[in-house]
Amino acid sequence: MRPKTFEQFVGQAHLVGEGAVLRQAIEAGKIPSFILWGPPGVGKTTLAQMVSHYLKKPFHALSAINAGVKDIRDAIEQSQKQNLFQGRGAVLFIDEIHRFSKSQQDALLGAVEKGIVTLIGATTENPSFEVIPALLSRCQVYVLEHLSKEELVGLLERALREDEVLHVLDVQLLESDALLLYSGGDARRLLNALELICHFYQPGEPLIITNDLVQRLIQQNLALYDKAGEQHYDIISAFIKSMRGSDPNAALYWLARMLNGGEDLEFIARRMVILAAEDIGLANPNALLLATSTMDAIRMIGMPEVRIILSQCAIYLATSPKSNSAYVAIDKALAAVRTQDTPPVPLHLRNAPTKLMQSLNYGENYKYAHDFPGHFVRVPFLPDALSGTRFYEPADNPAEERIRQKLRSDWGDGYLY
Repeated sequence: MRPKTFEQFVGQAHLVGEGAVLRQAIEAGKIPSFILWGPPGVGKTTLAQMVSHYLKKPFHALSAINAGVKDIRDAIEQSQKQNLFQGRGAVLFIDEIHRFSKSQQDALLGAVEKGIVTLIGATTENPSFEVIPALLSRCQVYVLEHLSKEELVGLLERALREDEVLHVLDVQLLESDALLLYSGGDARRLLNALELICHFYQPGEPLIITNDLVQRLIQQNLALYDKAGEQHYDIISAFIKSMRGSDPNAALYWLARMLNGGEDLEFIARRMVILAAEDIGLANPNALLLATSTMDAIRMIGMPEVRIILSQCAIYLATSPKSNSAYVAIDKALAAVRTQDTPPVPLHLRNAPTKLMQSLNYGENYKYAHDFPGHFVRVPFLPDALSGTRFYEPADNPAEERIRQKLRSDWGDGYLY
């Protein structure tokens, strides 16, 4: 069922539809080296093979899973010979190019630069992070999109109508939702599932595909979630942003996606601890206590019960008042340390464990706060060059408003809190 023409190709109209940029380049016979970035099963390999077919060029395919530098050099050498004898540059397709090491990617540079090969890379990962800049700068990047429900259903219907085996069977597609859910939008996985279902066809009896039948015959019914891939980062990002944005329902949905996909529980909990400090902070210090308790709890309790603890924490963090004042404060302090001179510690604040240090006035005139009313005494703690500098600005919430009033009371108008 792999398409051989643009008319058979499903989806990606922005690239290969009538008048689209990549289709025009292919039909004109002038294509740059490029990288196809998109989720599994949306046509990256098929599109690469179609390029070779339309351009009538030799086609070499490598998989980054099992290819090494020697394989790359052999393919380039073979392409050079074909260029010499046939006068046509070869297409070198590398599947899962993000798995290539830097040295493997470096081995491609010269051949791509000289036009010995037209490189087509396929990746499910963001090329900005996984492809070296020198190679990325020599390639166009085309983004492939998820196939729509209508496109996936069309693939099923076409397979039942045109596949050399399936078209002679009495198979009827009554419901498709379970098949689509199982496939996770991956066309290859979808057709494999259809093939598995059709193995249960009995001659003389129509096989009617329903959601119930699919669920009974295919025991695994997980939504697409790649713990090692880009979705791992996209979904945790959506989870964090939902809690930061105070939407508990969205937070629970993204949490459920991760739990259903088998995400590492400690990874989820760590990010919740970070959010409690970064985005809630002093507006509700109990948030950090609950998040760290959640981290401890998941080390004692596994699934399925731990889902309740994670749910409780996610709801609490999402509905807490928000403040990033601690996050902003430490970054201001770090910026001051990195961009300004670093003055010495004032003498009255220095440690004086030896007689020599005492003779050098280390710790002299230090005032012990607990010796004064209210356990406070107004003395300078910053170097003179930074006197009066404010790194911490209380945010606009009830808890930090109380902090603001306390700082005003202690430090007076000099700090302008």
